[in-house]
Amino acid sequence: QVQLAESGGGLVQAGGSVRLSCVASGRTFSDYNMAWFRQAPGKEREFVSTISWSGARTLYADSVKGRFTISRDNTKNTVNLQMNVLKPEDTAVYYCAASQDYGLAALYLYWGQGTQVTVSS
Repeated sequence: QVQLAESGGGLVQAGGSVRLSCVASGRTFSDYNMAWFRQAPGKEREFVSTISWSGARTLYADSVKGRFTISRDNTKNTVNLQMNVLKPEDTAVYYCAASQDYGLAALYLYWGQGTQVTVSS
């Protein structure tokens, strides 16, 4: 089992920045590829970004490319999402997830509880 706990959400104005963190426990963190997803009210959960176990590979959704940066620190069992130039449409609950697969078709078995990010216009 892998336990994931997100933090860092909050209320921010459009154009601002937020940094989300997710701390993992329970298994060897570097065994897992990590990802961020988000779910806005009334919408399905969607992929935001993923990072490979070593940090060497990353993928982003087109909607966040150039504005968000995913990173990880395997010594601290942490994956981060730096979110810049935020837009009201980025408002959502953000979840981190862990998988032993990598890529857009990866199966994520472990999920955090989520952290709310609200972007005001």
